[in-house]
Amino acid sequence: MKKLIIFLGLFVSVFLFAQTQYNSVTEIPDYAVLKTKMKLEDAVTKADTPAEFLGGMETFKKQFSEKMDVIDVKSKKINTRVYFIVEKTGYVRYVTALGDDPKHSKAAEIAVRRLFVKWKPATIKGEPVRFLYTFPLTLKKF
Repeated sequence: MKKLIIFLGLFVSVFLFAQTQYNSVTEIPDYAVLKTKMKLEDAVTKADTPAEFLGGMETFKKQFSEKMDVIDVKSKKINTRVYFIVEKTGYVRYVTALGDDPKHSKAAEIAVRRLFVKWKPATIKGEPVRFLYTFPLTLKKF
């Protein structure tokens, strides 16, 4: 019964997905932590064409929510920021999630890693670049 309530809470929850724009990697609020967990050299946060999930963001959201494990959370609202690098080849590396609840952050990281889909890489002047993708994920239980 407890798992059912959590599962229903997850599906009636509000997930907010949006690529947050920063002028450079060093402007990211979590930069100090990220530089210890990720290879950020030559990664960009702005590009002529940002990295794109095949099928678009709605497909990404749907697949992400399907891959995310249902976890038991105690608070009514959890904020998590998920970061990953979309490499020049389109593959995702260095997935890191930071937020209020360590279990939720770990579940978000695992969900992104479970998406074995090649992205369309970001480009600047027609050349592929390493793109630091970041989005906030907010879970509200009702």
